[in-house]
Amino acid sequence: MSTRRGEAMTARELARVLGVSQSAVSRAFTPGASISPDMRERILAAADKHGYRPNVIASILSTRRSNIVAILISDLQNPFYFGLIEKLTRALQAVGQQSLLFNVTPGSDVGRQLVALRQYHVDAIIVVSATVLSGATLAKATEGRRAILVNRLDDGAGLTSVCCDNVAGARAIADHFYALGHRRAAYVAGLPNTSTNLERRHSFVGRLAELGMVLTRVVDGGAYTYEAGRRAALEIARETQTEAIFFANDILAAGGIDALRDEAGLSVPRQVAVAGFDDIAMAGWDHYSLTTYRQPIDEMVAVAIRELMGPSSAIEISAHRLAGELVVRRSSA
Repeated sequence: MSTRRGEAMTARELARVLGVSQSAVSRAFTPGASISPDMRERILAAADKHGYRPNVIASILSTRRSNIVAILISDLQNPFYFGLIEKLTRALQAVGQQSLLFNVTPGSDVGRQLVALRQYHVDAIIVVSATVLSGATLAKATEGRRAILVNRLDDGAGLTSVCCDNVAGARAIADHFYALGHRRAAYVAGLPNTSTNLERRHSFVGRLAELGMVLTRVVDGGAYTYEAGRRAALEIARETQTEAIFFANDILAAGGIDALRDEAGLSVPRQVAVAGFDDIAMAGWDHYSLTTYRQPIDEMVAVAIRELMGPSSAIEISAHRLAGELVVRRSSA
């Protein structure tokens, strides 16, 4: 059978060519659908031969599913999120889902972004530290859809969350400084009011007090950026006799190390020990060799996908705090 010149073959025509039902053709292109591997392979091969492509819009209208997951983020300057998003998109593709990225930046028209989110009929939403959205705004944006917070704790949105155990990580870094003999330490925040920063700050400061250490300074960098870390490190170097600095993430710490060495003229780690959080690729570079607390990204992604793709009846609001790992390098010891 041939189609009219210039027109794509339809599912009905392909089914007729193969002598199968139209529903079998549909199932062959639907991840997880009930169809034998041999039949799926036969249909896909015939589709390729005859130039058939499923009508995605028609499928959305008939099934009310787009197989698209929206990813909301508001901090693409942070290299940690590049790796996280790459792993999230790969994991989604492995379960037959595609991803649509919404970069909700400070100063943007958040309302318009959220209207667009609803218009695309996404099946689910992953919120990756979208700090410009309040809990109430997130609750409205995700209403009627499965959603999960990744690297952000629930602050009133009523959503399941998965993140690294920031409390354990911050305490581990304080313990590490103490074991090295340091007694005067400072903390550098990125975005001061984020849930992850608040946990890291409170836990680090609290652990210093338990150990009898002196908190010399807390600096709010204002952003998770290299430049913010550089400025904070110079401020601490000018004003305090600090022996160790915990930066709230690795890119802050990278800026801090360069400022301490190149501008303040201090030796890292002989005069000032430095630690970060995340374990991005840059942390392992020989120039930085940064001590840091490694986030369990693979496990975080696995939990997020399991929560989103599980049966609807199993939905429960929960907070998953996953253990990371202290990675000791030359910036501290």
